[in-house]
Amino acid sequence: MAKRIIDGIEVEMGSGNVFADLGLPDADKLKIKSGLVIEITKAVRKLGLTQDEAARRMGLTQPKVSGMLRGDFSNLSERKLMDCLNRLGYDIEIKVKPAAEPLGHLVLAVA
Repeated sequence: MAKRIIDGIEVEMGSGNVFADLGLPDADKLKIKSGLVIEITKAVRKLGLTQDEAARRMGLTQPKVSGMLRGDFSNLSERKLMDCLNRLGYDIEIKVKPAAEPLGHLVLAVA
């Protein structure tokens, strides 16, 4: 990561993926999952659902919804999170294209 001096203070610029900056394994997947959880949280709020109502609609238990809304999504796959968004009335499109570098990246784009 690049370092810069701002107002006399050395600042290390992030990569845009906090999980990668922290050196966590599967950082791209964690970023995708966190983005999906953010969208689920927005949808639940927009729809005015309680955790019980959201759980029934998404096919989860209320404790799993509670954990997810608090940022614990380690026990949920990307596929399950996408299914949750579908059940909340959202479409998901997956776009595949050749990578500019030898190793491709996962990216979540929200409309």
